[in-house]
Amino acid sequence: MATPLASNLSFSTCFYLKRSFLGIHPRTSLVAFNGVRDFHKLSSFKKSDTPIPDHTHNSRFLQMGFQETCFTGQISVKSMGAGSGSTSTISHTVFGILHLVVSLGIILATDKFLKKAFVAAAIKFPSALFGMFCIFSILVVLDSTIPATATCLMNFFEPALLFIQRWLPLFYVPSLVVLPLSVRDIPAASGVKICFIIVGGWLASLCVAGFMAIAVRKIVKTEMIDAEPMAKPSPFAPTEVWSWSGVFLISFVTALLYPTALGTTARTCLPFLLASTVLGYMVGSGLPSNVKKVFHPIICCALSADLAALAFGYLSRSGLDPVLGNYLTKVSSNPGAGDVLMGFLGSVILSFAFSMFKQRKLVKRHAAEIFTSVIVSTLFSLYSTALIGRLVGLEPTLTVSILPRCITVALALSIVSLFEGANSSLTAAVVVVTGLIGANFVQATLDKLRFRDPIARGIATASSAHGLGTAALSAKEPEALPFCAIAYALTGIFGSLICSVPAVRQSLLAIVG
Repeated sequence: MATPLASNLSFSTCFYLKRSFLGIHPRTSLVAFNGVRDFHKLSSFKKSDTPIPDHTHNSRFLQMGFQETCFTGQISVKSMGAGSGSTSTISHTVFGILHLVVSLGIILATDKFLKKAFVAAAIKFPSALFGMFCIFSILVVLDSTIPATATCLMNFFEPALLFIQRWLPLFYVPSLVVLPLSVRDIPAASGVKICFIIVGGWLASLCVAGFMAIAVRKIVKTEMIDAEPMAKPSPFAPTEVWSWSGVFLISFVTALLYPTALGTTARTCLPFLLASTVLGYMVGSGLPSNVKKVFHPIICCALSADLAALAFGYLSRSGLDPVLGNYLTKVSSNPGAGDVLMGFLGSVILSFAFSMFKQRKLVKRHAAEIFTSVIVSTLFSLYSTALIGRLVGLEPTLTVSILPRCITVALALSIVSLFEGANSSLTAAVVVVTGLIGANFVQATLDKLRFRDPIARGIATASSAHGLGTAALSAKEPEALPFCAIAYALTGIFGSLICSVPAVRQSLLAIVG
């Protein structure tokens, strides 16, 4: 005959399983009974003190069947849970990939549409900056009228923003990879002078922007508040490294055996040149922090791509120059790996709208520091570069080419297009080298200058080292990203606007000589 305790234990076991299957999870404990573990609810379910009556002689048989049924049900529930958990994980992964593709695709499509519209309308103003402020304005309007919609938009584009933030330094590498082609025709003496202007000008611009931000803060006496926490992208996994390594090996051998397998040599070389660039960035990102202070991942990234190009040029007997020419063709119908990476630059600028919106209260609160510092540092950068170039005896065409040294590549190229005789390849190379110097030394320099708060640090970094400096600083100090983003954008906007004024261009040319 069944004992009352056994009956109650069996009943409580099945009661627990039923509640668990329905999604109800009371606090439980494990109790051993006859060598079998059983569950007891501790709070919600109270054991009955009344024994279950034994109505038939088969009651023990019925009870044993009841226990076995419950035990089998417990195993079935666990199996179902494991299977559904695996299916749920796969579904979640697929949904995450689709979410990333759609959100990033919308940003890329928006950038492409704006570029075509501006070209058709013959507007020389950077389309990405226009799009960034349009997105920011839309988010601000929605936040004041329908806050839930603004929040939904931010959440929807979060995967794309994390993707861009994760790969941000990579999008500035192409100009550095093809640097050997850009500086080949420049005399050594002129190259030394340019390096002097780059290094000295970066440090001077950093100091001007940082000290100006601090001075304005002392005047307005705005109290510093904490920035909104910024999400950090995930580190690179070993599977990613192995996957890209496989792409590199397969595409490298294919390009050697079939140089025009994808139609043109540039498209055929694209996979292994892109893979070598990505692998260099992954390896560089994994270096110890003390090594990265002097050997930035960008340098490792550029060297990796150049070594791959050198190896392919040697094995294919074509030489280095044609391979580097295929790396960055600047032809949309025949793109290279560099063209693919630089194609994200407009999207990077568009993504800053979301960062600024997330920190809108902070930016509004410190508008005086931001706008004053940006305007002063931009004017200082342009006119000091022209003056120093003349003082050191640098050729006027080269001086004009490096005027927008502190402005991001996309905007710097549009600025030098306003001047006749400028070398756009040199402009891109100088801008990247300036950003590289900032990316390597900006944090140590800011610490030496005792710039503590993220406002001064962000403004000084973006005003002197644009995108690469922004990427380097924001990777370790996410709270400075909104100030970097707005200063980065405003420096390019103000530089483009002021250089579009004929009187300003004439004054710069007069100083250059």
